Amino acid sequence: MPPTIPGFTYHRVPVADGVSLNAAVSGSGSPVVLLHGFPQTHLMWRHVAADLAADHTVICPDLRGYGASDKPAETDGSYAKRTMADDIVTLARALGHDRFALAGHDRGALVAFRAGLDHPDTVTHLACLDVLPTRDMWDVMHGVTAAVGFHLYLMAQPPGLPEELIAAAPDAFFGHFLDLWTDDPQAIPADVRTAYLDACRAAVPSIVADYRASAGVDLAHDRADRDAGNRLRMPVAVLQQDWGAALGFDAAALWGAWAPDLRHSTVTCGHFMAEEAPADVAKALRDLLAR
Repeated sequence: MPPTIPGFTYHRVPVADGVSLNAAVSGSGSPVVLLHGFPQTHLMWRHVAADLAADHTVICPDLRGYGASDKPAETDGSYAKRTMADDIVTLARALGHDRFALAGHDRGALVAFRAGLDHPDTVTHLACLDVLPTRDMWDVMHGVTAAVGFHLYLMAQPPGLPEELIAAAPDAFFGHFLDLWTDDPQAIPADVRTAYLDACRAAVPSIVADYRASAGVDLAHDRADRDAGNRLRMPVAVLQQDWGAALGFDAAALWGAWAPDLRHSTVTCGHFMAEEAPADVAKALRDLLAR
């Protein structure tokens, strides 16, 4: 059995036809939903979730296509962030919460961002960790510096080749990111790393489908919102590594165009900040919730 978050109760909640999400829940008080990134599961929030559960109801799901949640076949829109955001709203409502704060890391931050735009009366506060909105992400990738995001281009290809290549050496592929993006390897202990690799190995087609959507339908949705002038109405906190210095963009300015009520912070830890600096992340989320 993969590790679990101690003290959390696990639920399997239907959120769409043929799709149920695995979710860990604990605590009482105002609800906070925490969405994981790639190549991880809800376990990445284990430290922060335990901290917040002291005075909040904390919900940590595995996203559609990841971990122990269902992995539907790829169809038009099945892995759009709009669809995945709808999953999260349905999950929270099924657990008794019509409004909630939402934080996401990496891929989960893209789902959280879309939920904030599509469900502004439901998402009370929004935190996005170490990511840019899809439209901006593609715009800042230029020249050889874009090699850092080679996986974005690989998984944007039509169905077939990306899945075959990744499935041929899944532990090497997914493990590459766990190693490259971690400043403190001890932050991801062996049992958690094994759980991440096991989960990813069993989810290659759905993980690729999630990324492929970001080169298609997700990009179209972001462009439509930008053209319509849609912006995030709730207080927003963004924590990021200083990718802008390496790739030549102003991350705070890019986020500010989407979020009028923004607090943007640059961190010194690695990409997996909820595991490498959980106290700092928990404090940032508490500060957000107090706004």
